Amino acid sequence: MARAYQWLLPHPFLTLLLAVVWTLLQNNISFGMVVFGIILGIIIPRMTAIWWPDTPTGIRFGKLGSYSLIVMWDIVVANIQVAWIVLTVPNAKLKPAWIVVPLELRQPEAITMLAGTITLTPGTVSADLSSEGHSLLVHVLHTDDPDAVLDDIKTRYERRLKEIFQ
Repeated sequence: MARAYQWLLPHPFLTLLLAVVWTLLQNNISFGMVVFGIILGIIIPRMTAIWWPDTPTGIRFGKLGSYSLIVMWDIVVANIQVAWIVLTVPNAKLKPAWIVVPLELRQPEAITMLAGTITLTPGTVSADLSSEGHSLLVHVLHTDDPDAVLDDIKTRYERRLKEIFQ
């Protein structure tokens, strides 16, 4: 029975997420659109399952929810900060920086979430991952203290992702 379940729903959370997102993207919610969303939620993960590595286990979804709220808040704050920088700091006085972030994370999904979080936050972008996956290269639009940015990434994001994925 478990094999049939895994065959039909190789990634049940993704199935649910796809069904909900499809339904919410419609102008009106109808029974037909919900059913079609469920069908898409089953077919897409099923067809792409061969390209997925082992499904991550032990994810703490409660901590993932709080992490998402922190990231959303940081995106809003960073938007305001970047707008302020763009409006008040002349180009000649910008202090961009490249920062190498050594990673304690080892799961590809966790590293991907960290890189995505950094890129989603205005003013920073993940530029490269080392070939061993042990460090991330990050570009910062403007900073007086690159070490503070590094510490912020490590404590605010990576530490929480370690709690979520381990």
